[in-house]
Amino acid sequence: MKIETQYNYEKTWRTTNEDDLLKIIAEEVGDADPKGTLAYIKEAITTGKVILVGSCRFRKAEEQSK
Repeated sequence: MKIETQYNYEKTWRTTNEDDLLKIIAEEVGDADPKGTLAYIKEAITTGKVILVGSCRFRKAEEQSK
């Protein structure tokens, strides 16, 4: 599953790899478990929700039809 991120000051969504996702989450939640938070985000966005963690939004990337 591809995940897109957007900070609240940005206008566009961008696809983000898992290593960068963990870095973003660690910056936003501090001492909380980044891997556990990422697991929650992955589960929650499968239904089409947009999840806000700190100042960053996460959503499932829409599949591009060819």
